[in-house]
Amino acid sequence: MKVEIWSDIVCPWCYIGKRRFERALEAFPHRAEVEVHYRAFQLNPSAEVGVTGSRTEMLKGKYGLSDDQIATMDERMERLAADEGLSYNLQDTATGNTLDAHRLVHLARAHHREEAMLERLYEAYFSEARSIFTEDALVALAAEAGLDAEEARQTLRSDAFRDTVAAEARSASELGATGVPFFVLANRYGVSGAQTPEVFADALEQAWAAAHPA
Repeated sequence: MKVEIWSDIVCPWCYIGKRRFERALEAFPHRAEVEVHYRAFQLNPSAEVGVTGSRTEMLKGKYGLSDDQIATMDERMERLAADEGLSYNLQDTATGNTLDAHRLVHLARAHHREEAMLERLYEAYFSEARSIFTEDALVALAAEAGLDAEEARQTLRSDAFRDTVAAEARSASELGATGVPFFVLANRYGVSGAQTPEVFADALEQAWAAAHPA
């Protein structure tokens, strides 16, 4: 059974949603027969590639939030992440265009390192306050995820996987996704948001039963 997960690497709910889904999948009786595919979704595709800015200032400008409101929101998110075994460090994170990071996830897919690359990007961004926006930063993270550094650099200097990232974003829109994380199970069941493991477990059971009728 195929499960597709649309996410963006700078989305704090996406990393939490990934962990919650993994908990549900770990307890799923047919987990060995589930194939998970990660799909690209950019929250800010219009951001200039290679240019970073303050995440706090972005949130203030986009949503009209105050410094205190952002601090309160971040503290809550960090507590939720900790409940999933994740260490978030949101105050020190920057923001920018994630196209190149997604392209590296696709390169990793070709080497059966997709999940490892995505996990390394999440950890670097949310836990280590490292950049995931510049060529040098991304090449270093690709090497840490087990990819060849030179191949990663050449990929970033080319147009490789740009069309794939764009196509996956269109697919999400066609499926009705307005935000991420967004999960599609067995090509028919959609789950929006970082739901609880119990919700994901129920969705897995329903999708499996529909895909394997008696």
